[in-house]
Amino acid sequence: MAFTKQEKKDLIAGYEKCLKDSKASYVMAYHKMSVKDIEKLRADAREIGGELRVVKNTLMNIALKNAGLENKGIFDESSIVAFAFEDAPSMAKVVFDAGKTDIFKIKGGYMDSVPVEPEEIMALAKLPPMPQMRAQLLALIQTPASQLVRTISEPARQVAAVLKAYSEKNPAPAAG
Repeated sequence: MAFTKQEKKDLIAGYEKCLKDSKASYVMAYHKMSVKDIEKLRADAREIGGELRVVKNTLMNIALKNAGLENKGIFDESSIVAFAFEDAPSMAKVVFDAGKTDIFKIKGGYMDSVPVEPEEIMALAKLPPMPQMRAQLLALIQTPASQLVRTISEPARQVAAVLKAYSEKNPAPAAG
């Protein structure tokens, strides 16, 4: 399909906007992809606040240059780019799961304008989801405070236990 000059300019501008607005962009090659495969992947990306685009490599290389990103030569065969606008690790997981098939292959990407290798994307995909990470961090922060409260209250608890044991051992004399 041939594009007019204006359509090419529009595509390049769209790619640049996605590159600038996303926290990360992951590039995959695809082979023998069906509409069903791409629609499932797009739905997974949308669900986590991202976007998936099949890109024209020559135009994407121009967009990379215009956005000031290093061109690592990953746009050399059919390419799909997953843009993570909200949660980079969750998008990495979507890409990682897609890369397990023989249809898609992770080629690399960019995170905060820094090139990343496929191994780094795979490592990022293995991180727990953001809500779980927040819960773990909160628990870690709260642990010292709860330990401090227990440490401070422990002597009083011990004194109360001694007094209770003493009172049970020696009952009070009856009032006469």
